[in-house]
Formats: sequence, structure tokens, C-alpha cells
Amino acid sequence: MAILQLEDGTTYTELEEISRRLEPLNVRLNYWKVGEDPELKALLNQSALDNEEKEQVLLELDHYFEHLKQTDGYQSRDLIALHPDIPNLDSLMAKFESCHTHADDEVRYIIEGEGVFGFVCPDGSQMELTIQPEEYINVPAGSEHWFHLTDKKRIKAVRYFITTEGWVPEYTETKIRIDSQKNSLLIG
Repeated sequence: MAILQLEDGTTYTELEEISRRLEPLNVRLNYWKVGEDPELKALLNQSALDNEEKEQVLLELDHYFEHLKQTDGYQSRDLIALHPDIPNLDSLMAKFESCHTHADDEVRYIIEGEGVFGFVCPDGSQMELTIQPEEYINVPAGSEHWFHLTDKKRIKAVRYFITTEGWVPEYTETKIRIDSQKNSLLIG
């Protein structure tokens, strides 16, 4: 279940209210079922996946990809699996933990674990959205945002691309003032 925290500490957990709060940013959040296939569930319970296992998971979920290809023009997808045993995980994640934008939409379907997207609103306020399994998020091109893992440092997500070049972060100078992990505002 997604959790949205506003800068003033207000928290929302209902999809309808979260969607209403994300509307000015044109961020889309949906729930997509992973399914009950026992083999897929077993793969999702593994910390790491080899390339063959990743492709197996992607094939099981490709009905979503086919829909996105038809409706939004997506051309490719991959599966990212992050966990605490990955060498240099913190340095890998550091490039996404600062405010940035992308030339293309950032689209993820979380199938295991959790992560946090932070957003700078049109009025300059900030909010963070914790996303969990079976949640699909589309952050539009040009949206000022950041991303970090929760304390669990685990996530498996299908990423959808129109072009992979559009996902290169373009950093802004905006300071992040909210930290949902601590559930408080940062002084600064």
C-alpha cells in the first residue's frame, strides 16, 4: 500500500486521495497484480536473479508491457533487482537521491520490495511517496524528483522505456527538505 507524506507531516494511504495529491504533478499511480503463479512468486522471493530468471519474470508480466506499448509507445523494458548484498549499493543509489529531472518519463512497476519517490510540487513544497509491491508509477518527463530505497534496501522493479537515453538524470539545485524514513522535516 502506497504511503504519501506531505512536507507538513500529513500522511495519506488511500489510493484515491494519493492520486488527487499527485494530480498537479501529472504523476500516475496504479495497482497491478503480480499474480499467483508459484514459480513467479518463488523467483520474487530470491534476493538476486540471474539474467535468465529476470527474463522469466519479465515474460510472466509482459501483458502489462504489451498494454504500455499500445497505449503509450513504450519500446523496451528491463528488471532491476537491488538488495543489500550488492557491492557499492549506496554509491549506485546516490545518483538518484538528489533532485533531478529526466527527458523521458520514469516508469516503474514494483514487484517486490519498496522505494521512495520524492517530488517538488509546483508551489515549491515537497512530498514523498513510498511505493510497494504491485504498484505502478509513471513520473512524467521534466518532473523534479528524487528516489531512494527504504531501510530494507530491497526492490525488484520492471522499468519501461520509450528510449533509455531519456533516463539520464539532469540535476537541479533544489535541496530536499523532507525525509519519510525519519518521518520528519530536515533542518536546512
